[in-house]
Amino acid sequence: MSTNQEQLTILNDVNVDIKEGESVAIIGASGAGKSTLMTLLAGLDVPTSGDVELLENPLSTLDDEARAAIRSESVGFVFQSFLLIPSLTAIENVTLPCLLQGKKEDKARAESLLKAVGLEKRTTHTPAQLSGGEQQRVAIARAFMIQPKILFADEPTGNLDQHTAENVIEMLFELNKQHGTTLVLVTHDPKLAQRCDRTLFMKAGEVVASEGGDA
Repeated sequence: MSTNQEQLTILNDVNVDIKEGESVAIIGASGAGKSTLMTLLAGLDVPTSGDVELLENPLSTLDDEARAAIRSESVGFVFQSFLLIPSLTAIENVTLPCLLQGKKEDKARAESLLKAVGLEKRTTHTPAQLSGGEQQRVAIARAFMIQPKILFADEPTGNLDQHTAENVIEMLFELNKQHGTTLVLVTHDPKLAQRCDRTLFMKAGEVVASEGGDA
């Protein structure tokens, strides 16, 4: 059988149970399946076999619309690609989750979050007027906007300078502590991994080890 006809298995025999309020780091080499695991846990994709349950919802039995409703109501995201709306300013991107939930924009909270990530002077700038690191900070502020029950973050400190990265790490764990938000973080940052309750090590599409952190 030629390679382009073979089925590519990205994850194999992964069995993960994440408790409410827990903070979990997922680490491993590039191509180990970390981001794929996160997109499955978040219901952005469904597995070809096996089951994923998110906030007591069996995702494989739900359609796209039902999964999107769960994410809109209870889940925050920080992606490597940021996924900001190009036509919206920084503050409008941050308040977008309010509109998606049919709620009034909380501009005061959005301004406070942008200040926390050092962007208080860039609130009216569009993504094209911001650097990659600044766009990432907008995405982080947006993820905090609705005080989600669970926050998924793919390399949340990857494009940030050390000072901003430390601020973001503090914000993540403050959200975890104050609101009981479950954190699932894909990271190469050993400081961030050590702060988590647990670290999952991935290799070639499998979780090969699980260790408790320093927290």
